[in-house]
Amino acid sequence: MHQCQACGLCAQRTQAVPGVGDRNADWMLVGEGPGAEEDRRGEPFVGQAGKLLDAMLHAIGLERGHDVYIANAVKCRPPMNRTPEAAEVAACLPYLARQVELVQPKLLLALGRPAAQALLQTDVRINAARGRLFEYRGIPVIVTYHPAYLLRNPADKAKAWEDLCFARRTMAAQFIG
Repeated sequence: MHQCQACGLCAQRTQAVPGVGDRNADWMLVGEGPGAEEDRRGEPFVGQAGKLLDAMLHAIGLERGHDVYIANAVKCRPPMNRTPEAAEVAACLPYLARQVELVQPKLLLALGRPAAQALLQTDVRINAARGRLFEYRGIPVIVTYHPAYLLRNPADKAKAWEDLCFARRTMAAQFIG
């Protein structure tokens, strides 16, 4: 992956940002793509959005690196932190698919539209997808807002909390059923 040149994002990256966390995690979170700080440090969600994500995880009794694996739909930073283009997401999809295959999570949490579209392979509107259960290769997928979006739109944090609670219930039902 670090040598990947499947799309133009490789031209300006400092490094690819594959993912981080517990490689045997039950929870796998998929974001959009690395930002400037993530590109510099080589780890997803390390900026302000990462701090919010850590707080969100903590609120449902989870912690980064413990039963949680975090990846992105694209592994290289889009210029100016723009939304990854469909072709860029498609170029990275084999990497994401392999990560899911290796981690074997019991739940995928798609953080934002590009992540949801990568996992579900269809056009997704977050508001319409929230509160519904989807599937990726037999693994339940729940769609919610990206933490960076929540930083810009704090009024939607309550909706994200509902999504996290839904994810927690979904995970609990898997272990009961």
